[in-house]
Amino acid sequence: MTVPDTRESTSTVKVWAWRIAFVAACLLQLYGVYAPRETGPHVGVPQIDKVAHLFLFAAVAFLGLMVGIPARWLLGALVANAIVSELVQYYVLPQRDGDPFDVLADLAGVVVGTWPAYRVLRRTT
Repeated sequence: MTVPDTRESTSTVKVWAWRIAFVAACLLQLYGVYAPRETGPHVGVPQIDKVAHLFLFAAVAFLGLMVGIPARWLLGALVANAIVSELVQYYVLPQRDGDPFDVLADLAGVVVGTWPAYRVLRRTT
């Protein structure tokens, strides 16, 4: 009786888990920057949305690099989305307002997500 090699199936599951996490992060980011703003309770922390911007862009940058998307394409798309999303919010979405500080938070998120991804990838290669 031979024992099946589960390393390959485990590796495949990990690859798909990273991919699913990346797609989920992309969808969450797109919803966060383009969905109409809903009125809700004020959380009492000024500029808390900047933290959300940072984490959303960091997650997409980190996960995208981990699944193997070329850095120049991924980071270029994230930088473009940081700028375009605020322009769309300002000019196109009446219930949203573009904020240049959101762009800065987005770009900081790209850096925050890229740094650990490069460290992990450099260690594994």
